[in-house]
Amino acid sequence: MTVPDRDSPGWDESERLAILRDYGVLDTEREAAFDDVVALIARICETPIAVVNLIDADRQWFKAETGLGVRETPLATSFCAHALLQEDGMVVPDAAQDPRFIDNPLVTGEAGLRFYAGRLLKTPEGLPLGTLCVLDTKPRPEGLTDLQVMALETMARQVMSHMELRRVLRLRKEMEAQFRVLADAMPQMVWSTRPDGFHDYYNARWYEFTGVPAGSTDGEGWNDMFHPDDQARAWERWSRSLETGEPYEIEYRLKHHSGVYRWTLGRAVAVLNDEGEITRWFGTCTDIDELKRLEQGRELISQELSHRIKNIFAVITALVALSARQYPEAKAFAASLRTRIAALARAHEFVRPHTETSKPTVGPTTLHAFLSDLFGAYADDAGAARVVISGDDAVFDDQAATSVALLFHELATNAAKYGALSNDRGRVELTTRGEEDRFVLTWTETGGPVLDGAPTKTGFGSSLALLSVEGQLGGRFVSEWRPEGLKIVVDLPSTALSRRRAAEKAI
Repeated sequence: MTVPDRDSPGWDESERLAILRDYGVLDTEREAAFDDVVALIARICETPIAVVNLIDADRQWFKAETGLGVRETPLATSFCAHALLQEDGMVVPDAAQDPRFIDNPLVTGEAGLRFYAGRLLKTPEGLPLGTLCVLDTKPRPEGLTDLQVMALETMARQVMSHMELRRVLRLRKEMEAQFRVLADAMPQMVWSTRPDGFHDYYNARWYEFTGVPAGSTDGEGWNDMFHPDDQARAWERWSRSLETGEPYEIEYRLKHHSGVYRWTLGRAVAVLNDEGEITRWFGTCTDIDELKRLEQGRELISQELSHRIKNIFAVITALVALSARQYPEAKAFAASLRTRIAALARAHEFVRPHTETSKPTVGPTTLHAFLSDLFGAYADDAGAARVVISGDDAVFDDQAATSVALLFHELATNAAKYGALSNDRGRVELTTRGEEDRFVLTWTETGGPVLDGAPTKTGFGSSLALLSVEGQLGGRFVSEWRPEGLKIVVDLPSTALSRRRAAEKAI
């Protein structure tokens, strides 16, 4: 008997064999789920033999069988090899009368098989892997009853469901094993929790770092590993993430196996299903203790440097005052110079490094907060601001502090001498507006002396303002000398006020 050519227009034999092996079922031990199927279908179809048959390259292998007593036979004697070429399966009422099987040893020999009915075991992609079949030693011209046909088809689908489940579970185990190897190879501590936050996995790095016994930090035991001063804060942040699903990120001190606490960066994100429900959390802990110590060292140096710079401003101001007393004719110049130095000192005070205890007294590092502080000296007798700031605020840092301080100090000083702030009725409106990649500041004076036009001579203050905007901040400076008051438009790149914003845009 020849083995049928199983190459078909619908599928390729090498592809079929590759997928069969991918299921990982060949040559495995018997399993009750499959044995129950063949026992049940044999009873329903009233046959002595039933088989879950998988067609390999040169053999037919039985995942489950009843009535045969063997696990495989040569492919040359296979009924099922022919069944693969059929759309759904095959029925042979009398093999002794079928040209395909009349010489088959299983028909002519001791087994004496006469009847065969099988339904294909198909993958979701439609590739046939074998059959669920029943066999009898008696011919059945009438074949199977409708109920038996339905049962055979149903149980064939059940077999494939079991095979798919086995495949998924095997792939899951393989992926879990690969994940554990990958996680253990990482320099970070890796952990995972159930949706409710119950910790049930830590990689090897966690146990190396902490030195605790395996499993001792499962559940909520991890919180005891934090420094007592950090526990409440870490638990509050983690609880919020569990409630909202937002990423978890926090720095805390974690107890090292040496007994000391080391600074660690903890991060976690949630895994969501198709319905948006959290199915798991995965997180890492990164040892940042050395980095933290370097940062603390740099901060200490920065605080010391800032303190010395502040003292330098004070010394320079004192020297200018002493010089003014020695040279009375330079009194006006000295006064102007002192106000400019004071503006620079105020800018430095605003953006200088502060300790955790001093930060709340300084206020937020924003442009509006800085300018409000700068213009505080020009409030009226009742304390109301005469320079009113409105519009979009912006993050502000030391990159722009000096230039902005000098610019608006000069504008306010000139307004107090010659413009809207030189009388009790005038006022200034400063509006700020973000426009995509630009940030525009508009200074508008009203209520001051009537202007006859632009001055014929450019003063030092105007030159300094122009230099601050165009030379230091990379912007444009436009002035309009209107009869009702001066209007200045300062057009800056949106990144001019903050290095942080520039870095975010670059990312």
